[in-house]
Amino acid sequence: MKIGLAQTKFPRSKFEALQIVGSMVRQASQIDCEIICFPESIIPGLRGVGYHVDAYDHTFQKDAIDVVCRLAELHNINIILPIEWKEESGLYLVALVISTDGKIIGSQTKNQFDPEEDQFEYTPGQKRHIFEVNGVKFGIVICHEGWRYPETVRWAAMNHARIVFHPQFTGEVSNPDFFNHAMVCRSLENNIYFASVNYALDHQKSTSSLISPQGERLMTVKPGAEELLVYDINPALADLSLANRFDPNRF
Repeated sequence: MKIGLAQTKFPRSKFEALQIVGSMVRQASQIDCEIICFPESIIPGLRGVGYHVDAYDHTFQKDAIDVVCRLAELHNINIILPIEWKEESGLYLVALVISTDGKIIGSQTKNQFDPEEDQFEYTPGQKRHIFEVNGVKFGIVICHEGWRYPETVRWAAMNHARIVFHPQFTGEVSNPDFFNHAMVCRSLENNIYFASVNYALDHQKSTSSLISPQGERLMTVKPGAEELLVYDINPALADLSLANRFDPNRF
């Protein structure tokens, strides 16, 4: 299964965000990627991290989703699209999964937030989901969840996910080793692929990376580089051996 991880620049506006998505989708399609994943809240951008982000515009968000659905169908590619989305129950950070026929087949909310995100009054989601594309099951954990709540990744692996996608934003942090090694831990403690997708940032200390089920760093994008990381994974190598041995009844 050929995957694409899109380390994009941070959008200067919601309009540029949509252009960035379109450009990366076309690039991934040209090299026969089956699925592409973008960083956390690519549309309209992630709040509270030092960049301007446009005010939430529900009409724009809805129209943008329609555009990306058409892109998925036109270019015959599955898309993981992290966005902001407001419902009657609250404002969510969510990753939509869009199929090659331009349909939304599911979504994963961000259920665990960093304390600094409380100021934006996001609503935490309540459920986790497994998705399947071309016979490969996968999960999604969003930024803070994958770093500090390893249970989110374990849950996906215990429900037969061969790969977990990790849309994130991590800029100039004082402890980059934590973030870079956490990716390896999430992979190796479950024997799955772990695919982490960051923005291209100045002074970037954690970059987009793909980790093998054996904890090997298969590919890493250079810090600050706008680049599409592409790799043809072998789902059979993700044997879930350690995840399958986990017994919650022993706690």
